[in-house]
Amino acid sequence: MRHATQRGIDFIKGWERYRKHPYDAGDGFLTGGYGHVFTAQDPPRDLILEEAEMLLKKDLFKAECSIIRLVNVFLTDNQFDALVSFTFNVGGAAFQRSTLRMKINRLEFDDVFDEFMRWTKSRGRIMKGLIRRRKAEALLFLGC
Repeated sequence: MRHATQRGIDFIKGWERYRKHPYDAGDGFLTGGYGHVFTAQDPPRDLILEEAEMLLKKDLFKAECSIIRLVNVFLTDNQFDALVSFTFNVGGAAFQRSTLRMKINRLEFDDVFDEFMRWTKSRGRIMKGLIRRRKAEALLFLGC
């Protein structure tokens, strides 16, 4: 089973930032740690750093599995890490139906930057933070 590299995990941590206390990330879901979304089975609570890191790796496992299942071409570590970050943020179902995934599977890497940049909205509004994140993910994917 392939996993994000430590560099990739650190990249994601830079975007998610550790939060001890649960907060509404603007999408109506309570989130804590490094972007961990709480559920009815996993109710909101304060997370110490060690628990937040453990939950991040558990949450990244879902994104990693999605990429392994949905991408049928060879990916470098940077490409895999970029897609783990993207999929962790937007979800596996969104990645599955994305044109980004289709372009990658067709090796149309010239279009990848623009496809990442199509995912900059939250609740219909363009978000400056998502613009920065998508640009960084695209550049990581392209090895820049």
